[in-house]
Amino acid sequence: MSLFVLKFGGTSVGDVERIKNAAAKVEAEVRKGHKVAVNVSAMAGVTDQLIGYCRSISPRHDAREHDAVVSTGEQVTAGLMAMALQQRGIRARSWQGWQVPLMTDSTHSKARVTDVKAEKMLHHIMDGEVAVLAGFQGISEDGSITTLGRGGSDTSAVALAIALKADRCDIYTDVDGVYTTDPRIDSKASKIAHISYEEMLEMASRGAKVLQTRSVEMAMRYRMPLQVLSTFANAVGSELPGTLVTEGDDTMEENLVTGIAYTRDQARVTLVKVADQPGIAAAIFGPLARAGINVDMIVQTASNGDKTTDITFTISKNDLERTKQVLESERKNIPYDHISASAGVVKISLIGGGMRSHTGVASTMFEVLAEKKINIQAIETSEIVLGVLISEEYTELALRALHTAYGLDSK
Repeated sequence: MSLFVLKFGGTSVGDVERIKNAAAKVEAEVRKGHKVAVNVSAMAGVTDQLIGYCRSISPRHDAREHDAVVSTGEQVTAGLMAMALQQRGIRARSWQGWQVPLMTDSTHSKARVTDVKAEKMLHHIMDGEVAVLAGFQGISEDGSITTLGRGGSDTSAVALAIALKADRCDIYTDVDGVYTTDPRIDSKASKIAHISYEEMLEMASRGAKVLQTRSVEMAMRYRMPLQVLSTFANAVGSELPGTLVTEGDDTMEENLVTGIAYTRDQARVTLVKVADQPGIAAAIFGPLARAGINVDMIVQTASNGDKTTDITFTISKNDLERTKQVLESERKNIPYDHISASAGVVKISLIGGGMRSHTGVASTMFEVLAEKKINIQAIETSEIVLGVLISEEYTELALRALHTAYGLDSK
């Protein structure tokens, strides 16, 4: 007998029929003799609708009341899922975050989990009842309902699995696993059977949207195995295997590159002819940090003859105008000629544990892009990641060419 946490995302519970379909997946695990907890998202589109209601009342609504409203989507789904399981002869009960309780800090709309006191829920589960938790929500120390941010149901599912000491956390979604790249762009993308936490974290943070980054971080910290499965791919009892996310092993290093991710949410900013002097980097990036602007890739050119340099960095596209405003307001502290900026860029990232022990990864990437006449605007490297910034118009061409070059095309 094993204890599993099954998480169903918004598309998996998008309407009553899909909730019934998800309930059939839960029933199949129960009939095998497993103990089961379920974590559900709001039905597809409901959270956006609830946010819209809040904004229609006031663009600057109270954060506490915003969470009180937005968290109700998951409450509805949890109740309906429990009812669907009861209709199948399965003992089930819905739980809200405060009833567990799933404790968080008091940062509304993006709260972080601090503790999950799941002893009472575990007692019910071991007694043969399926616990259905409303995901995405928790409760702060002062008793206020909080929400965990976009994709927060993934995080609450992993947190629950850790608290229950579950054998695995299964994430059911509208795809049947993690792929070597976006299959909508490259039809030769293949499903990855086994990926390390570290690789999955990089994939998630660099554009692969199958799992929320925070959920992978938490699973890696507590060594909670994750599995990504499709809610829709097959009939109950005949599911294709998904992607298992666990610790890496020696066999996984046989693949030089595990996957290729991309993100279009990028903008490039270049400060032209910045004074090349000690403290200039702090003068630039300090004010940006204080403004809550996250900086990613940073490139500084060699000093020019006039003792100036160009500094290029990337940020979220949504932060572009605010970044320019901050830099203009700090101009007295940052001697530069002018700002050059572009939102028409994309970051392509190669991810693979095999990079640690193989050479030639970068040279292959550069040769492939040169052959396709794609200019590289910035480069970043780490132990298992090689990323480049290129013009957005070359996204699909670059992804397909690199996917083939690293032997990732499906056989």
